[in-house]
Amino acid sequence: MTTHPREQIPEANPRGVLVVDFGAQYSQLIARRVREARVFSEIVSYKISVSEIREKNPFGIILSGGPKSVHQPGSPKIDPAVFEAGIPILGICYGAQLIAQTLGGNVLKGGRGEYGSTQIEVLDRSGILSSFPESAFKVWMSHADAIVEVPPGYRVSAKTGEAPVVALENPDRQIYGVQFHPEVIHTDFGKELLDGFVLDICKAEATWTSTSIIESSIQKIQAQVGGGKVLCALSGGVDSAVAATLVHRAVGDRLTCVYVDTGLMRRGETHEVEALFAGKFHVDLVMANKRDRFLSALVGIQDPEEKRKIIGENFIRVFEEIAREHGDHKFLVQGTLYPDVIESGGQDAATIKTHHNVGGLPDDMDFELVEPLRDLFKDEVRKIGLDLGLSEEIIWRQPFPGPGLGVRIVGEITQERIDILSGADAIVVEEVKRFGLWKTLWQSFAVLLAVKSVGVMGDERTYGYPIVVRAVTSEDAMTADWARLPYELLDKISSRIINEVPGVNRVAYDITSKPPGTIEWE
Repeated sequence: MTTHPREQIPEANPRGVLVVDFGAQYSQLIARRVREARVFSEIVSYKISVSEIREKNPFGIILSGGPKSVHQPGSPKIDPAVFEAGIPILGICYGAQLIAQTLGGNVLKGGRGEYGSTQIEVLDRSGILSSFPESAFKVWMSHADAIVEVPPGYRVSAKTGEAPVVALENPDRQIYGVQFHPEVIHTDFGKELLDGFVLDICKAEATWTSTSIIESSIQKIQAQVGGGKVLCALSGGVDSAVAATLVHRAVGDRLTCVYVDTGLMRRGETHEVEALFAGKFHVDLVMANKRDRFLSALVGIQDPEEKRKIIGENFIRVFEEIAREHGDHKFLVQGTLYPDVIESGGQDAATIKTHHNVGGLPDDMDFELVEPLRDLFKDEVRKIGLDLGLSEEIIWRQPFPGPGLGVRIVGEITQERIDILSGADAIVVEEVKRFGLWKTLWQSFAVLLAVKSVGVMGDERTYGYPIVVRAVTSEDAMTADWARLPYELLDKISSRIINEVPGVNRVAYDITSKPPGTIEWE
């Protein structure tokens, strides 16, 4: 059977809060903050109709920020009838400007704008800002347009020295707007604001727990798969391990896990996965050595998007071949997470990079995808994994990209360059663990650049590759900060890489946060 990658049975989600996405990368962060209040959140397009919203019966609606101006031709708008639906609404940044403009206020086009940390003055604490202190506090701003006049019947509840309207509200209609971003950690009392809206104003039910997620996931898997056989793409990481465990709970011995050695794995990865899953956990595991196939397909390819798509397609072809060899498997399990979907251009967000297991999949594949984690963030997946009984050894493995070292080798992939990077990366992993920072860091790894630099070793001129060390802290991979590693650790990593990895004569440390960079280099 030939099935489109996204052709799946409809899913019934619990009642929650809708996050209306206007193309903002932070929409997912808003959704995550709502879930931290144990309330289900769902991201929907701004194109959603009032009737579709009513069918979902949400407790409330949050309008996200966005990259465009409300004055820009073709900028995203929401059906004005949404404001008459009697559902509590909170607008953030662009969402607040849209409320003001749609309901009769005034939004100044291309004003002076405010970016970064800004101190605001609260004027009214009886509504959306009821949990805020009397003293001024800092919030995170990112806007060029500015609300200068509120709609009739609305009041101003906060301002700054530059902006006369930083928060507006109409408690009678339960419509609120804030010009700043309460979802980011840089905003003081941002969590309290969102919790207050979701729990106090919307009266949402706090029933979104790992137990409820597990139960509903198993039911959805059983409804989708029926009596069919299932393959699971197992990488050894937490995402695929949790996905495999959920599906095993749902279908039992009709699940077969497949580990594909692409030749782009971390040093020792293949042996560790086989020992852990086939040995310790007794999973029905097929080990597929396809190194030559993947490396041949990548010869001469330098563009990162093309690399990701080649890897994604070859993964699917390998699984199709294994399915034919081992029985009639019509379903393929993937540990796809919500950030993967968003960065690949899901909803109305821009495509940051195509994840091999989302946008990199071919249209003509002989599987229907089963993605039980597709709507979850990493922290939710880890909680579920612990409740499912998986060991911390698996739960706290750092994320490793599906394309493996292929997206950490900038430029063409060759066996020589794989050997260099895998050696350097192994040293980074060893030293980070030795310093006790493995769980503290979201990711820590090495990157090989497509240039060479001059060096001196043993009084001789060298012309070798530079290695870039990347280490970040994060909660969900939607944003990340570069890790302030101890100088002693950096010195040890640099010294070992240069002395132990042939072909490398320089080590640099990446101090770029996300945004503006991404965590991976390609």
